[in-house]
Amino acid sequence: MPSLQQFRYLVALADTRHFRRAADISNVTQPTLSAQLKKLELQLGVELVERSRAHVVLTPVGREIADRARTVLRDVEDIRQIARRGQAPLAGTLRVGIVQSLGSYLLPLVAPELRTAHPDLKLYAREGLPGTLLRQLETGALDLLFYPLPLDRKGIETLTIFEEPLLAVTPRDHPLAGQAQIARNALKGETLLALEPGHRLYEQVRALAEAFEAELSHDYEGTSLDTLRQMVAMGIGVSLLPALYVRSEVAREALVVARPIEDPAPFRTIGLAWRRGSAQGGEYRELGAQVARVLARDVPEVRVIGQQTAPA
Repeated sequence: MPSLQQFRYLVALADTRHFRRAADISNVTQPTLSAQLKKLELQLGVELVERSRAHVVLTPVGREIADRARTVLRDVEDIRQIARRGQAPLAGTLRVGIVQSLGSYLLPLVAPELRTAHPDLKLYAREGLPGTLLRQLETGALDLLFYPLPLDRKGIETLTIFEEPLLAVTPRDHPLAGQAQIARNALKGETLLALEPGHRLYEQVRALAEAFEAELSHDYEGTSLDTLRQMVAMGIGVSLLPALYVRSEVAREALVVARPIEDPAPFRTIGLAWRRGSAQGGEYRELGAQVARVLARDVPEVRVIGQQTAPA
């Protein structure tokens, strides 16, 4: 009889079309994933995957079974959530995905109060790229995401929590560093450094580069916000970095400075995302409201939106 874990491996492979990447997001070795998929084929008596050195393709039967497996995994996860909700609200282990450009700078601000308010709640946080996290949410591998919005995805419900300004970060000896606020047209012709493609922040900075008539760097792309800060410090260019990161890492940096951009100032919107129809939807809204209250009280750098709770 096929196992749920085998279904998870098949769905991961269907999403990534790559054995190593599927193994990475499944937290297993590639040989383990490959062996389990081979075992699944033997159990079902059909070929699910066409294997070659160049690429991985699911057979028509494999694609259909992967689609059905998604539904099975979601239903099983909903059953687990219903049972957990019956035990106690916001208790147990909540598997939370959070984009890499946010996790280390948001969670330390809100986690202490969440622990105090819900001592039986354990947050298992997993950072990753937006596309990977979204697939893991859809398959039930994650329960909830802290995610850039808007997110127009069938079967996903969202709650907006806050707007986070993007600040211009320049070398300390840059001509713009002496200004209290940077005019949008002052960035014209500047080399603008961004995260590598795959990050939602990359797409946003690329659009802003066009709006500012700045030159988006393709020769130097950051794998993390820290990498961007270091490249700015070396004089390679300027960057647009989120306010929570600036609060955490740039404010104490001697080689770079952060300056707000004149209105309309750029920002990114952050919220929660979960599977539509989840048994814990109301609890997720309450969790989002608690995060919003903490930010509104303690973090003036952001504009809080989602302080309301779901109606009873």
